[in-house]
Amino acid sequence: MSKKQIATSSAPAAIGPYSQAVQVDSMLFISGQLPLVPETGKLLEGSIDEKTRQVMKNIKAILDEAGGRLDDIVKTTIFLIDLADFQKVNAAYGSYFKEVPPARATIQVAALPLGAPVEIEAVAVVKSL
Repeated sequence: MSKKQIATSSAPAAIGPYSQAVQVDSMLFISGQLPLVPETGKLLEGSIDEKTRQVMKNIKAILDEAGGRLDDIVKTTIFLIDLADFQKVNAAYGSYFKEVPPARATIQVAALPLGAPVEIEAVAVVKSL
């Protein structure tokens, strides 16, 4: 088994003792991404749609660093503060998957880091190390 940390300045830096992503052979495990703007490290201002798109941009940047693409994602978990946002988040999220969308779970939680309303983690299958 080979294990590699994936890190890019095109996505927000980790705000704790974790990696943006870890690749083990062809499996890429992307840590939960918040709607943080990489250049500022601050939460994006705007609607839940815009915040979801920022999360997906962050995930894409990490995938790019690992040599992958969004269609390589096989599983995601979406964490929402308010399930009333589900339809808007679903529409924004779904626009990133043109072919077979990944398996997914959506969970309402009491709180997320930095007061974010949405967080998404992902697992992808990419080129082996």
